[in-house]
Amino acid sequence: MTVALVGTSHGTDDLVGRAAIRTILDDVRAARPDLDVREAFVDVQGPEVADVVTGVLEEGSQAVVVPLLLSVGFHVRVDVAAAVDRDGATAAAPLGPDQRLVEILVDRLHQVGLADDDAVVLAAAGSTDPAAAVAVEAVAAGLADAIGNPVTIGYGAGAEPRVPQAVATARDGAARVVVASYLLAPGYFHDRVREAGADVVAAPLAPDPRLAHIVLDRFDEARRQVHRQIH
Repeated sequence: MTVALVGTSHGTDDLVGRAAIRTILDDVRAARPDLDVREAFVDVQGPEVADVVTGVLEEGSQAVVVPLLLSVGFHVRVDVAAAVDRDGATAAAPLGPDQRLVEILVDRLHQVGLADDDAVVLAAAGSTDPAAAVAVEAVAAGLADAIGNPVTIGYGAGAEPRVPQAVATARDGAARVVVASYLLAPGYFHDRVREAGADVVAAPLAPDPRLAHIVLDRFDEARRQVHRQIH
C-alpha cells in the first residue's frame, strides 16, 4: 500500500511566507521523487489537514502527517491529532528540536554578520504547551554552544518572556542585540520580531534544503513505528 506524506503547516497570509513554506515540500519532492507529497494547513489557508487525509484514505493509500511546525503545541495536539484519528493515518513528530535547525540558525546569524560581542535572542512563536518551551530551550542551548555567544529566549505569544522583553534584557552590557528567528518563514510573527527593538534580525529558517531532510526523517520514523505496531 502506498503512503502519502502530508506536509502540514500553520498557514499565512504573507505571500513570501507561503512561498518559503512551499520550498520545503518542493525540496522533499526533489529528494524523494517517488513519494506522494501533499500540502495541508491547520489555519489561515486551505486545504485543511483533515480534508487532505480523508482524500488520501479514500484513494486507498495511507497518510503520514508531518507537521511543518517547530514544536508541539495546540495545532499538533488538537488539529493534527484529530486529522489522523482513524485507521490508515498517523502523525509524525514536529521538526524541532533538531541539530540541523541549530545549524541553519547559525548560518542565518553569520549571514547578518554576528560578532563575538553580540548578544543573541532566539525568537520563537511560543505556545502554552510546556513541551514546546522544553524544545525551544534545547535549541537555544545548542545555538549557544555553537556560536559561543549568550542566547536569551523570547516568545511571540503563549509564553514568557516576550521578544521585546528578551531583547531589552539581552541589551544590558551588549554591543548589539541580534535576533535569531526560530520561525520557519516570514509572516505575522516575524514582522513582530522585527519591531521588537533588536539591532539586527536574521531571516527565518526557510528556504533551506536541510528542512526537507528533517521532514523525510520524521516521515520515515513514523512509518517505521506504524510497521512495528502492525507486526
